[in-house]
Amino acid sequence: FFIWLVVLWMLLWGQLTVLAAVTGIVVAVVVTNVFRLPAAELTGRVNLWWLVVAIVAFLGHLVAGALQVASLAIKPGTTQTAIIRSPLRIDDDLIMTHVAVALSLVPGSTVIESDRTNRVLFMHVLDVTSAEDVEKFRRGALKWEKLIVRAVGSREDLRLVTDEVPVFAERRREEAR
Repeated sequence: FFIWLVVLWMLLWGQLTVLAAVTGIVVAVVVTNVFRLPAAELTGRVNLWWLVVAIVAFLGHLVAGALQVASLAIKPGTTQTAIIRSPLRIDDDLIMTHVAVALSLVPGSTVIESDRTNRVLFMHVLDVTSAEDVEKFRRGALKWEKLIVRAVGSREDLRLVTDEVPVFAERRREEAR
């Protein structure tokens, strides 16, 4: 992270000089000490096969989304949009963030809010014309979650997504009873 901050600083200034590196180090020291981030709890588990599958799937969705948005741009008439509530199954900040980023980077949808307590993403989605489209997109969010968990999730998270357990908020309500 520290090295990335120095490189980012040098890229922002557009200089690969000693002065830019030294000032980048000073800025990185200040940023990492003043703006401390909480430690991310990594599982330490990476499945390379599923990571490659996730990357290829993401690139495919990226192209498909770009083509969909391009077709909507030239299609006459208005485009139907929706705000979709999509609950997730996994109680993990990092997985939730990965899912939100994947959904937001694909053209045609963007995460506009996340409910961390209940593990729910709210997304603005283009070209939604029916209740089936809404459910299709919700299932798509759960597929992304499953794919990301297969690539980098813990073994417990992997069990939750492969067993198709209820979403996190429903499980929490059941436990509270």
